Amino acid sequence: MDFSLSPEQKMLAETVKTFVKQRSPVERFRKLRAEQRPWDPEMWAHMGELGWLSVPFSEDAGGFGGGMIEVAIILEGLGKALAPEPYLASVVLAGSAVAWAGNAAQHERWLAPMMEGTHALALAQAERASRYDAARPSTTAVRDGSGWRLSGEKIFVLGGAQAHAFVVSASTPDGLGLFVVDPDGPGVSRQVLRTIDGHGAARLRLDGASVDDDRRLGEPGEPAAAVLDRVLDRGAAGACAEGLGVAQAMLDMTVQHLKDRKQFGVPIGSFQVLQHRAVDMFVEVQLLRSMSVLASIRADEPEVELRQRSVSAAKAKLGTAGRLVSQQAIQLHGGIGITDEHDIGLYFKRMVGLDTALGDETWHVQRLSNLPGFAGA
Repeated sequence: MDFSLSPEQKMLAETVKTFVKQRSPVERFRKLRAEQRPWDPEMWAHMGELGWLSVPFSEDAGGFGGGMIEVAIILEGLGKALAPEPYLASVVLAGSAVAWAGNAAQHERWLAPMMEGTHALALAQAERASRYDAARPSTTAVRDGSGWRLSGEKIFVLGGAQAHAFVVSASTPDGLGLFVVDPDGPGVSRQVLRTIDGHGAARLRLDGASVDDDRRLGEPGEPAAAVLDRVLDRGAAGACAEGLGVAQAMLDMTVQHLKDRKQFGVPIGSFQVLQHRAVDMFVEVQLLRSMSVLASIRADEPEVELRQRSVSAAKAKLGTAGRLVSQQAIQLHGGIGITDEHDIGLYFKRMVGLDTALGDETWHVQRLSNLPGFAGA
C-alpha cells in the first residue's frame, strides 16, 4: 500500500506549515491563555477563508469532499504549533455529526456558518460516570407538543467554551437522538471550564430545555447511535493526528536542545546515553505516525470492526508514545523543562489532554480486546 501524499496533499501540508509559522506561533497561544480566551474568532474566520473548515464535508453539503487524511494533515500542523482553534471539536466531531445525520436544511443552518468560519460547533456527549460510553446517555429528550424537552448534564464538552451551538446526545422513546441546542436558549446553562492544556471546555446543563422538532438531526428511527459511534471514531483518529504533531514538535525541540546545550565544553547531544534516549523518542514518533495514518485511512470505514481496530490501536499508541516522548523531552531539557516559561511543558499538557479525550489508553485497549478475532498474547 502506498502511503505517499498526493501533490495536492503535499501542498496542503506546506500551506498549514507556513500558516502556523507565520500566523500562529506558540506565543499566540500563550497570549490567549493569559487572557483566558480559548481561541481567536478572527483566526477561525481566516481558517474558513482558507477552506480548511470545509475539507471533510461533501460537495452537496457545501464542502470540498475531502477525507480524513486531509483532516489529519491539518490537525498535525495545528498540533505542532499548539494552535488552540477548535478544529477537532467543531469540524471533526460536531461538524461530522451534523453532516452525517442532518438534512439539507440543517446543513444550511448549522454546517454552512461553521465552514465559513463565522460559527463554531461542539459535540456534547460525555456524562458523569459514562466512562467514554456514549451509547446510553442519561440525558433524556421527551416529546413536548411539536418539539422536545431535554434534561440532563454534559461534562467536559470539547470546544464548548465559545461554541455557538451544541450537538447534544439524548435518550428518546425511539432510541438515541442528536439535537442541536443553542447555549443561550431557555433551560440551557453553560459553565466554562479551564483545562490543563489551556484549550478550554464547558459543562452543559439542560433543565427542561425546549427544542423544536427541526433541531433533531436525522429522522425518527434512524440509527443515530451508529452515526455517533462513527463520529467518535473519526474524532479519536483526529486526536491521534494532532497528538502526532505535538509529539513531533517535542522531538524536534529536544534534538535541538541536545545540540545547543553544552556541558563540560561539549554539546550534551554528544553523550551516547542521551543519544539513545533521543532515538527512543524518534522510534515512538515513527510508530505513532504509522498507526495514526492507518487510523485516518480507516476512520470512515463502513465495516465497524475494521474501523474500531485501527482507531483503538492508534489511540492506545498515542497514550504510550505520548507519555514516553513527553517524559523524555522534559527530562532531557533538565530543570528548565519543568517551568511554565519553557514551551515544552505546554506541549506536554496538550498531550495529556489529547490522551484522555475520546477514550484513554486503557479504554481503547479494552475495546480492542473485546473485538471479534482478538487473540491475547
